[in-house]
Amino acid sequence: MRAKKSLGQNFLRDDDVIRRIVAALELSEEDTVIEIGPGRGALTEKLLETGARVLAIEIDREFVPALKVQFHFEPNFSVAEADVLETDFSSMLGGVDPAKTKLVGNLPYNISTPILQRLNDQRDLFSNIVLMFQREVVQRITARAGGKERGYLSVIVENAFTAQSLFDVSPKAFQPIPKVWSSVVRLTPKESVVNDDKLFRQLLSASFAQKRKTLLNNLKVRYKDAATILESAQIDGRRRAETLNLEEWKILTRAFKDI
Repeated sequence: MRAKKSLGQNFLRDDDVIRRIVAALELSEEDTVIEIGPGRGALTEKLLETGARVLAIEIDREFVPALKVQFHFEPNFSVAEADVLETDFSSMLGGVDPAKTKLVGNLPYNISTPILQRLNDQRDLFSNIVLMFQREVVQRITARAGGKERGYLSVIVENAFTAQSLFDVSPKAFQPIPKVWSSVVRLTPKESVVNDDKLFRQLLSASFAQKRKTLLNNLKVRYKDAATILESAQIDGRRRAETLNLEEWKILTRAFKDI
Protein backbone atom coordinates (compact mmCIF):
# COMPACT_ATOMS: atom_id res chain seq x y z
CA MET A 1 0.00 0.00 0.00
CA ARG A 2 1.40 3.34 -1.08
CA ALA A 3 1.56 6.57 0.87
CA LYS A 4 -1.07 9.15 -0.01
CA LYS A 5 0.06 12.75 -0.45
CA SER A 6 -3.47 13.91 0.34
CA LEU A 7 -3.08 12.51 3.87
CA GLY A 8 0.51 13.69 4.31
CA GLN A 9 1.70 10.10 4.74
CA ASN A 10 5.39 9.35 5.24
CA PHE A 11 5.97 6.00 6.92
CA LEU A 12 8.63 5.73 9.61
CA ARG A 13 11.03 2.86 8.89
CA ASP A 14 14.14 3.61 10.97
CA ASP A 15 14.38 1.10 13.82
CA ASP A 16 16.59 3.35 15.94
CA VAL A 17 14.14 6.25 15.73
CA ILE A 18 11.26 3.91 16.57
CA ARG A 19 13.18 2.58 19.57
CA ARG A 20 13.85 6.10 20.85
CA ILE A 21 10.19 7.10 20.50
CA VAL A 22 9.04 4.04 22.44
CA ALA A 23 11.65 4.72 25.13
CA ALA A 24 10.41 8.31 25.47
CA LEU A 25 6.91 7.04 26.27
CA GLU A 26 8.23 5.06 29.27
CA LEU A 27 5.60 2.36 28.83
CA SER A 28 4.78 -0.48 31.18
CA GLU A 29 2.42 -3.46 30.92
CA GLU A 30 -0.14 -1.49 32.92
CA ASP A 31 -0.27 1.38 30.41
CA THR A 32 -2.66 2.19 27.60
CA VAL A 33 -1.27 4.13 24.66
CA ILE A 34 -3.24 5.77 21.86
CA GLU A 35 -1.33 5.70 18.58
CA ILE A 36 -2.34 8.24 15.95
CA GLY A 37 -1.84 7.04 12.38
CA PRO A 38 -0.21 3.60 12.71
CA GLY A 39 0.08 3.24 8.92
CA ARG A 40 2.01 0.06 8.18
CA GLY A 41 2.45 -0.75 11.87
CA ALA A 42 6.21 -0.33 12.32
CA LEU A 43 5.85 1.69 15.52
CA THR A 44 2.78 -0.30 16.59
CA GLU A 45 4.82 -3.50 16.68
CA LYS A 46 7.39 -2.03 19.06
CA LEU A 47 4.70 -0.50 21.25
CA LEU A 48 3.06 -3.89 21.68
CA GLU A 49 6.39 -5.49 22.62
CA THR A 50 6.34 -3.41 25.82
CA GLY A 51 3.17 -5.22 26.93
CA ALA A 52 1.11 -2.03 26.85
CA ARG A 53 -2.40 -1.89 25.45
CA VAL A 54 -2.42 -0.08 22.07
CA LEU A 55 -5.49 1.75 20.76
CA ALA A 56 -4.77 2.87 17.21
CA ILE A 57 -6.58 5.57 15.23
CA GLU A 58 -6.18 5.30 11.45
CA ILE A 59 -7.92 7.62 8.96
CA ASP A 60 -6.89 5.63 5.87
CA ARG A 61 -9.52 2.94 5.37
CA GLU A 62 -7.16 0.88 3.23
CA PHE A 63 -4.80 0.34 6.15
CA VAL A 64 -7.34 -0.67 8.79
CA PRO A 65 -8.03 -4.22 7.48
CA ALA A 66 -4.29 -4.82 6.98
CA LEU A 67 -3.54 -3.73 10.54
CA LYS A 68 -6.25 -6.03 11.89
CA VAL A 69 -4.69 -8.95 10.04
CA GLN A 70 -1.13 -8.01 10.96
CA PHE A 71 -1.91 -7.88 14.70
CA HIS A 72 -4.67 -10.47 14.74
CA PHE A 73 -3.02 -12.47 17.51
CA GLU A 74 -2.32 -9.42 19.71
CA PRO A 75 -4.99 -9.23 22.46
CA ASN A 76 -3.73 -5.78 23.49
CA PHE A 77 -4.32 -4.22 20.06
CA SER A 78 -7.35 -2.56 18.54
CA VAL A 79 -7.72 -0.12 15.66
CA ALA A 80 -10.50 2.32 14.83
CA GLU A 81 -11.04 3.89 11.43
CA ALA A 82 -11.47 7.52 12.42
CA ASP A 83 -10.27 11.09 12.00
CA VAL A 84 -8.25 12.04 15.07
CA LEU A 85 -9.57 15.60 14.82
CA GLU A 86 -13.07 14.24 15.41
CA THR A 87 -12.15 11.60 18.01
CA ASP A 88 -13.36 11.83 21.59
CA PHE A 89 -10.39 10.40 23.48
CA SER A 90 -12.40 10.15 26.70
CA SER A 91 -14.97 7.81 25.14
CA MET A 92 -12.22 5.83 23.48
CA LEU A 93 -10.36 5.28 26.75
CA GLY A 94 -13.44 4.43 28.76
CA GLY A 95 -12.27 5.73 32.11
CA VAL A 96 -8.69 4.44 32.10
CA ASP A 97 -6.53 6.07 34.80
CA PRO A 98 -4.83 9.11 33.17
CA ALA A 99 -1.64 8.25 35.05
CA LYS A 100 -1.49 5.07 32.95
CA THR A 101 -2.53 6.63 29.64
CA LYS A 102 -0.18 7.95 26.98
CA LEU A 103 -0.36 9.10 23.37
CA VAL A 104 2.01 8.89 20.41
CA GLY A 105 1.90 9.82 16.74
CA ASN A 106 3.79 10.89 13.63
CA LEU A 107 1.68 13.81 12.46
CA PRO A 108 1.44 15.59 9.10
CA TYR A 109 2.12 19.32 8.95
CA ASN A 110 -1.41 20.26 7.92
CA ILE A 111 -3.01 19.10 11.19
CA SER A 112 -0.31 20.24 13.63
CA THR A 113 -2.22 23.26 14.97
CA PRO A 114 -5.69 21.66 15.23
CA ILE A 115 -4.37 18.46 16.84
CA LEU A 116 -2.41 20.42 19.44
CA GLN A 117 -5.48 22.49 20.26
CA ARG A 118 -7.53 19.29 20.56
CA LEU A 119 -4.94 17.69 22.83
CA ASN A 120 -4.89 20.89 24.88
CA ASP A 121 -8.61 20.46 25.54
CA GLN A 122 -8.26 16.77 26.49
CA ARG A 123 -4.83 16.78 28.10
CA ASP A 124 -6.17 15.70 31.49
CA LEU A 125 -6.60 12.22 30.00
CA PHE A 126 -2.87 11.68 29.50
CA SER A 127 0.34 11.58 31.53
CA ASN A 128 2.78 11.61 28.61
CA ILE A 129 2.43 12.61 24.95
CA VAL A 130 5.20 11.99 22.40
CA LEU A 131 4.68 13.41 18.92
CA MET A 132 6.67 13.81 15.73
CA PHE A 133 6.17 16.91 13.61
CA GLN A 134 8.11 18.77 10.96
CA ARG A 135 11.08 20.35 12.71
CA GLU A 136 9.81 23.90 12.23
CA VAL A 137 6.60 23.02 14.10
CA VAL A 138 8.57 21.76 17.10
CA GLN A 139 10.70 24.90 16.98
CA ARG A 140 7.52 26.95 17.23
CA ILE A 141 6.07 24.76 19.97
CA THR A 142 9.15 25.15 22.17
CA ALA A 143 9.96 28.82 21.38
CA ARG A 144 10.49 30.95 24.47
CA ALA A 145 9.38 34.56 24.94
CA GLY A 146 11.41 36.89 22.73
CA GLY A 147 12.34 34.23 20.19
CA LYS A 148 11.58 34.82 16.53
CA GLU A 149 9.66 31.52 16.32
CA ARG A 150 7.35 32.54 19.18
CA GLY A 151 3.70 32.67 18.14
CA TYR A 152 0.12 31.74 18.98
CA LEU A 153 0.89 28.01 19.08
CA SER A 154 3.93 28.53 21.33
CA VAL A 155 1.85 30.20 24.04
CA ILE A 156 -1.08 27.77 23.74
CA VAL A 157 1.30 24.83 24.25
CA GLU A 158 3.30 26.49 27.02
CA ASN A 159 0.12 27.13 28.97
CA ALA A 160 -1.03 23.52 28.75
CA PHE A 161 2.16 21.45 28.65
CA THR A 162 5.78 21.24 29.60
CA ALA A 163 7.31 20.82 26.14
CA GLN A 164 10.69 19.18 25.54
CA SER A 165 12.26 18.77 22.11
CA LEU A 166 13.86 15.32 22.21
CA PHE A 167 15.67 14.73 18.92
CA ASP A 168 15.65 15.46 15.18
CA VAL A 169 14.79 12.84 12.56
CA SER A 170 16.39 12.71 9.12
CA PRO A 171 14.19 12.52 6.01
CA LYS A 172 15.91 9.19 5.27
CA ALA A 173 14.06 7.64 8.23
CA PHE A 174 10.85 7.67 6.18
CA GLN A 175 9.36 6.10 3.11
CA PRO A 176 8.69 7.94 0.89
CA ILE A 177 11.51 10.34 1.78
CA PRO A 178 10.13 13.83 2.59
CA LYS A 179 11.93 17.07 1.75
CA VAL A 180 12.07 18.26 5.35
CA TRP A 181 13.53 17.18 8.69
CA SER A 182 11.26 16.14 11.53
CA SER A 183 11.57 16.41 15.31
CA VAL A 184 10.17 14.45 18.21
CA VAL A 185 8.70 16.38 21.14
CA ARG A 186 7.45 15.27 24.54
CA LEU A 187 4.45 17.09 26.00
CA THR A 188 3.74 16.64 29.69
CA PRO A 189 0.28 17.98 30.61
CA LYS A 190 0.04 20.62 33.32
CA GLU A 191 -2.58 22.90 34.84
CA SER A 192 -3.44 26.06 32.91
CA VAL A 193 -2.36 29.39 34.41
CA VAL A 194 -5.35 31.28 32.95
CA ASN A 195 -8.92 31.12 34.26
CA ASP A 196 -10.69 31.87 30.98
CA ASP A 197 -9.38 29.71 28.15
CA LYS A 198 -11.74 31.12 25.51
CA LEU A 199 -10.72 34.72 26.22
CA PHE A 200 -7.07 33.68 26.41
CA ARG A 201 -7.21 32.19 22.90
CA GLN A 202 -9.07 35.22 21.56
CA LEU A 203 -6.39 37.55 22.95
CA LEU A 204 -3.60 35.44 21.51
CA SER A 205 -5.28 35.28 18.11
CA ALA A 206 -5.72 39.06 18.03
CA SER A 207 -2.23 39.80 19.41
CA PHE A 208 -0.44 37.62 16.87
CA ALA A 209 -2.68 38.59 13.93
CA GLN A 210 0.17 40.54 12.36
CA LYS A 211 3.49 39.72 14.02
CA ARG A 212 5.27 42.85 12.77
CA LYS A 213 2.73 45.09 14.49
CA THR A 214 2.84 46.12 18.14
CA LEU A 215 0.61 44.56 20.75
CA LEU A 216 -1.57 47.68 20.92
CA ASN A 217 -1.99 48.03 17.18
CA ASN A 218 -3.13 44.42 16.92
CA LEU A 219 -5.44 44.46 19.94
CA LYS A 220 -7.19 47.76 19.22
CA VAL A 221 -8.62 46.27 16.01
CA ARG A 222 -10.80 44.03 18.20
CA TYR A 223 -10.88 45.84 21.53
CA LYS A 224 -11.58 49.59 21.52
CA ASP A 225 -10.31 50.00 25.11
CA ALA A 226 -7.07 48.10 24.43
CA ALA A 227 -4.77 51.01 25.31
CA THR A 228 -6.44 51.58 28.68
CA ILE A 229 -6.46 47.88 29.54
CA LEU A 230 -2.80 47.43 28.61
CA GLU A 231 -1.91 50.38 30.82
CA SER A 232 -3.91 48.94 33.75
CA ALA A 233 -2.06 45.63 33.30
CA GLN A 234 1.26 47.54 33.23
CA ILE A 235 2.17 46.04 29.87
CA ASP A 236 3.76 48.32 27.29
CA GLY A 237 1.57 48.33 24.19
CA ARG A 238 4.60 49.15 22.05
CA ARG A 239 5.94 45.64 22.61
CA ARG A 240 5.28 42.83 20.17
CA ALA A 241 3.28 39.78 21.19
CA GLU A 242 6.23 37.38 20.96
CA THR A 243 8.04 39.24 23.78
CA LEU A 244 5.41 38.45 26.43
CA ASN A 245 6.02 35.54 28.77
CA LEU A 246 3.28 33.26 30.08
CA GLU A 247 2.86 35.16 33.34
CA GLU A 248 2.26 38.37 31.38
CA TRP A 249 -0.37 36.63 29.25
CA LYS A 250 -2.05 35.55 32.48
CA ILE A 251 -2.07 39.16 33.72
CA LEU A 252 -3.37 40.43 30.39
CA THR A 253 -6.16 37.85 30.25
CA ARG A 254 -7.27 38.82 33.75
CA ALA A 255 -7.23 42.51 32.82
CA PHE A 256 -9.41 41.98 29.75
CA LYS A 257 -11.74 39.71 31.73
CA ASP A 258 -12.34 42.45 34.30
CA ILE A 259 -13.56 45.03 31.77
